[in-house]
Amino acid sequence: MMKWFKRKSKETMSSAVPDQVEGPAVGAGPAPAEAMATDLESTPVDQEPSGISPQPDDAGEAAFHEALADTMPSQGDADKPESRRFFRTLRERLHKTREQLAQRVDRLVLGKKQIDLDLLDNLEEILITSDLGVQTTQHLLERVADRVKRKELADPDRLRDELRQEIQNLLAIPAPSLDLRRDKPFVVMVVGVNGVGKTTTIGKLAHQWKNEGLEVMLVAGDTFRAAAVEQLTLWGERVGVPVIRQKSGSDPSAVAFDAIDAALARGTDVVLLDTAGRMHTKVNLMEEVKKIQRVIGKKLPAAPHEVLLVLDATTGQNALSQARLFKSELGITGLILTKLDGTAKGGIVAAICQELQLPVRFIGIGEGLEDLQPFDAEQFARALF
Repeated sequence: MMKWFKRKSKETMSSAVPDQVEGPAVGAGPAPAEAMATDLESTPVDQEPSGISPQPDDAGEAAFHEALADTMPSQGDADKPESRRFFRTLRERLHKTREQLAQRVDRLVLGKKQIDLDLLDNLEEILITSDLGVQTTQHLLERVADRVKRKELADPDRLRDELRQEIQNLLAIPAPSLDLRRDKPFVVMVVGVNGVGKTTTIGKLAHQWKNEGLEVMLVAGDTFRAAAVEQLTLWGERVGVPVIRQKSGSDPSAVAFDAIDAALARGTDVVLLDTAGRMHTKVNLMEEVKKIQRVIGKKLPAAPHEVLLVLDATTGQNALSQARLFKSELGITGLILTKLDGTAKGGIVAAICQELQLPVRFIGIGEGLEDLQPFDAEQFARALF
């Protein structure tokens, strides 16, 4: 990656920056996603990156950016206090990722007079170690280098805003809105590996959609994990929505089939189907989820209308590996990113969107019922920077 970028930079930037001696090469950063472990059980516990905490001299600058963000609501959100409140919460919960990415960029450009090859070499290291991935990092560096070459970007102080805009563009995947009133019942299947928070996410979605005036039904399709049915039942009681369930060990396809029958009979608006946690490398377990899809489709054409993949943001590049395989096997239509409040690896969102072109539908930034919210690319990028 580094050799490629140095060669590419010399070709594209020779007319934009003065000749100079290149700085020492930075480390190659984490290995590409293809070379990383794909078994979630072998993923190491999320560790705090060392040596990236803001220094005392940076405190004033960081505070300035925090204060500035409060004065910059998204276009059209000026009359939406709830949107401003969520933005403040989002910015607060993303502080680990912001320290890893935005504040390191601030320190990189501090005192710099021009954007040169040495600065871009160091920027490459920052982007890769922020879990943006090799492919996304390459894309961002090419965009920056191109703007420098065309003399549209010369001031290092503008680099932060340039990166924010480019990342926002990557996150803004064109996708139809999630119109839950389009079909009745609207069937949403939720999939993902063990431990990412599928059942909790389903409970929060049910709470949100019920508050929007929709009749919601939960389906306990995870019939194998101990206490999974009971956990979803508790969520149904907490939120106040019915749960279709059978005894432990039942065929999940049969549970789904009966649930569609019940939803049609009751006039339910939305069916949220929980599924057992699948290690994305287990072919036989993937086939079982495909069977559920086929059974639902026979009972209700076009169903499931959405297949949402829940990813744990703390797993970093492993989340990209999961998304890649789930998309190829199940035809994922959207993503839900959880646990963004507990990780410095939030940059993985941009890597997944850039490579797979899958829209992020919701993000989870805490344990509360209101901490799962629809994803807004502009809002997320501003909170990140």
